Amino acid sequence: MAGRKSKYSCSENITNKKIWSVALYIRLSQEDEDNGKDKLESNSVTSQKTLLNEFVEEHDDFAIYDTYIDDGFTGTNFNRPSFQRLLEDIKNGNINCVIVKDLSRFGRNYIEVGNYIEQVFPLYNIRFIAINDLVDSFKNPASTNTILVPFKNLINDEYCRDTSIKIRTSLNGKKKKGEFIGAFPAYGYLKDPKDKHKLVIDKSVVDIIRNIFNWNVNEGLGKLAICHRLNDLGILNPTGHKKLELKQNYKNFGTQDNTYTWTPSTIRKILNNEVYIGNTVQGKRRTKSYKVHKIEGVPKEEWVKVENTHEPIIDKEIFEKAQEMSNRDTKVSQKTKELSVWAGFLKCSDCKRAMNKKSSTNKRGSMYEYYICSTYRKKSHMLCTKHTIKVEKLSQAVLQAINLHIDLLIDIDEIIRKINKSSYQKTKNENIDNIINSKQKDISKISNFKMNLYEDWKNGDITKEEYLQYRQKYENNIERLKRNIDRLQKEKYKNHNVNKNDWIEKFIMHRGITELSRDIMMELIDSIYVYEDGNISIKFKFEDEFKRCLEYIENKKISEKQVANL
Repeated sequence: MAGRKSKYSCSENITNKKIWSVALYIRLSQEDEDNGKDKLESNSVTSQKTLLNEFVEEHDDFAIYDTYIDDGFTGTNFNRPSFQRLLEDIKNGNINCVIVKDLSRFGRNYIEVGNYIEQVFPLYNIRFIAINDLVDSFKNPASTNTILVPFKNLINDEYCRDTSIKIRTSLNGKKKKGEFIGAFPAYGYLKDPKDKHKLVIDKSVVDIIRNIFNWNVNEGLGKLAICHRLNDLGILNPTGHKKLELKQNYKNFGTQDNTYTWTPSTIRKILNNEVYIGNTVQGKRRTKSYKVHKIEGVPKEEWVKVENTHEPIIDKEIFEKAQEMSNRDTKVSQKTKELSVWAGFLKCSDCKRAMNKKSSTNKRGSMYEYYICSTYRKKSHMLCTKHTIKVEKLSQAVLQAINLHIDLLIDIDEIIRKINKSSYQKTKNENIDNIINSKQKDISKISNFKMNLYEDWKNGDITKEEYLQYRQKYENNIERLKRNIDRLQKEKYKNHNVNKNDWIEKFIMHRGITELSRDIMMELIDSIYVYEDGNISIKFKFEDEFKRCLEYIENKKISEKQVANL
């Protein structure tokens, strides 16, 4: 009888008996315990519908106006499509009786459920019946006012809260183990058919992902240019791929049409997504609470990241270069269609803005290229000065600086290697280990003293004041020892890190270079500042590590003579 309209109005009577125009309301959500395998039939939409219709058939004063079904909607709020339609029919005077299986089917938010039963329904003269809870506001008005109704509503509400906590705890555990818990994996991946919490590469689009990174890193194409290239090739964007090619029931509310074209924001998300280097990053968004279903962003430091959870599509080096590219002001030359070696590296020393590339002709008629401050050129000559420098001079200066830097690092690396072979460093680390072990024994000893304190107090050997005083003293001592151990471990870790000079190898491998390339610039240099007098200053990468190496050598107090004798 679902959807059948009553031929009786709310006010009509037959043989002086009031005929109730009835709305049957049915709800089922994923969090309901009766939605499990063992109780699937007891609370299914079909069983609810059967129960309600049988109840109506037992009463000759009921006429069904319509059946309202919210399947898959939570009971923690009333923002459900069929329930909102029911409210409209109440306001329009189409129904005057609402029947549900029980109070939990009506809702699980005890405040809102109480408001509808005690305020809204009486205002519109609506009879409310919850069959299994023996609630009938017409035959037994007291049944809606008894303490049992709000108590049952509170229990239903508490059930939702408890279920929400359990679900969140379970999902957080899966996140921390690197298990994928989303509905749809990122573009380029599919759920493993054998384990839905693992990702496998979607081979049909893997080359597109690699092309996007290659175009950005090696060809210097920006996000908009990549979009044009993909759209010109007729490649579906991630939404179109999921809906049309994978046949997934995927909805992207940001898509304005069905053309499934690429946008810069889509390219940005791909270039910034660590999923492509084998990492799983989850927990970027969350609902405010089990009652307030508004989605909010989560601070980046609270995201859950687990590395090496699945097969990568992009190697880490290319990914890191893409991140660096996104932070640089780079532009492909309109003439050569190539990315300049200097793009994104050159900055004015005064205004810190990017330098613009220009070309000119000297007195001999030869063409040359130079860079000029973008603020001076594009905004105002009053805001900054030219800071010009010829590309030829710039190349010579940077090449010389890189080679000098490399030679210095070779010397430093050799000194550190000799120091690390000495018995001094080995002895120092052994001494640190001995001190740590001693302090850990002290902590164990004090902890035993602390454990015996309570028994001494209860036996009357010490007063309560003495117990509290000694306990605080022991806790302070334990905390102090733990801080000392942490400091010693950091010192040992620091020494260990100095021993591993992989970053130095990145410089040394370019020893004796005679020509600059963008790869070398990306690997060694962070930025180059151009001064008004034509001089430059170079900020190399790994400067912190470089300073730490110098401090490490200085702390050893080893002279050149001592080093030579090692």
